[in-house]
Amino acid sequence: MKDTGLVLEGGGMRGLYTAGALEYFLTHNIHFPYIVGVSAGASMACSYLSRQHGRNKQVNIGLVNDPRFLGFRNLLRERSLFGMNFLFDEIPTKIVPLDFKEIAESDQELVIGTTDCRTGKPYYIKSSQCDDLLNAVRASSSIPLLSPVVNYEGRELVDGGVADPIPIKKAEEAGYKRNIVILTREKGYRKKGSRMQRVTNKLLRKYPNLIETIETRHQLYNRTLDYIDELEETGKIFVLRPSREVSISRTEKSQEKLTTLYEAGYSDAKALFPDLQASNTTLPS
Repeated sequence: MKDTGLVLEGGGMRGLYTAGALEYFLTHNIHFPYIVGVSAGASMACSYLSRQHGRNKQVNIGLVNDPRFLGFRNLLRERSLFGMNFLFDEIPTKIVPLDFKEIAESDQELVIGTTDCRTGKPYYIKSSQCDDLLNAVRASSSIPLLSPVVNYEGRELVDGGVADPIPIKKAEEAGYKRNIVILTREKGYRKKGSRMQRVTNKLLRKYPNLIETIETRHQLYNRTLDYIDELEETGKIFVLRPSREVSISRTEKSQEKLTTLYEAGYSDAKALFPDLQASNTTLPS
């Protein structure tokens, strides 16, 4: 798909929906020149770029019940609910190795969205210009209050979903007017304001701009969804999203529920394929 971008929302374990869709694209040799993702979206995109069939399922469903993956014990070990060292060090280098060579040689560009703690604004990292891919994706996935701030090339970074939760406009700025957007919430979902603002203000007081961004994040998120709905209605983008309300949380550990969501993503991507073929987008032969 030489003229189409791929935009990936985050959402923790809800990212298994994205993983399923990406598996369909990978299985059918559908590749996008430009991919921009945040948090779980960026993480799932790595296995897609590395052309490793089934890797996202193997990691995020097969290992989810390992206590090092997700659990309160990790808060004591490394001040993170998700085991960031396990996820972004042990798994991709030892347990289910990521093919870094394939990613480095890929003609696809992955843009990883993060949030700069000092400015409260998005900070994007291109895979082609990144010497530490795992640390960049770790930063994009570091949920404020639930994960430590990540130091990356002199910047202090956290979850990309804070400052740019669905980076459709970043794809447009890069010149991609036709995009496929993969969301991890059902149509009509809108985010409410945080109930943790007092805690956020106290624990993140050294980052006033980040606090302000967190405080208004739901407004940005909802405006972005309104914009995506408008583009979808006018036929300017394709949107993949769960067809029914997603009942799992970002910390879901049920392999059965995660498998169902993964399969839904695969099935929905398959259903979208005829529309893609019928569009003006050029698909690979």
